[in-house]
Amino acid sequence: MDIHRAGSRPSRPGPAETFTGQVRMAPIIQAPYPARVRALSVTFEPGARTAWHTHPLGQTLIVTAGCGRVQREGAPIEEIRPGDVVWLPPGERHWHGAAPETAMTHIAIQEALDGSSVTWERHVTDAEYSG
Repeated sequence: MDIHRAGSRPSRPGPAETFTGQVRMAPIIQAPYPARVRALSVTFEPGARTAWHTHPLGQTLIVTAGCGRVQREGAPIEEIRPGDVVWLPPGERHWHGAAPETAMTHIAIQEALDGSSVTWERHVTDAEYSG
């Protein structure tokens, strides 16, 4: 058994290669192999967002604070708020982040397949983000 006390694991900035704007990621679940589930608390400052990406086994987002946006390829942008739970099926191309004027925090839960839980693509353009 491992107990990770609150504040014992540092957060880190979201890498510029996969995020636009200011993003902080704090680990929640990082179980060792053979476990596959990973979870992070991710805070996006206003206008910040992920790049387009997919997850081999899908992803669940649980919004805990603020107001955000999520979009799957070919669909309109959806507003998300605290208490909303978003399921993104395996292989579904999407992005998510904060609203233009409001920060947003969500818990992101995904499983790894053959050691990988995400495939990153190109950045979301300002035009795509604006809808």
